[in-house]
Amino acid sequence: MIDRGHALSVTKQAEAAGIARGTVYYLPRLVPAAGLELMRQIDRLHLEFPFAGARMLRGLLAARGE
Repeated sequence: MIDRGHALSVTKQAEAAGIARGTVYYLPRLVPAAGLELMRQIDRLHLEFPFAGARMLRGLLAARGE
């Protein structure tokens, strides 16, 4: 979609495509296995306690020794 070698600048190409310029430069990073496991635990807790906010979820994780 964005051609860095094109005569038109990246900024102008992004503007023409209707996307933010930052998305052109974004490079996804791999998430460590420990981070994925923590996300799974948070998802499980959120399904069990859908009313829980970030603070309560943090407390539940701490209570479980995470």
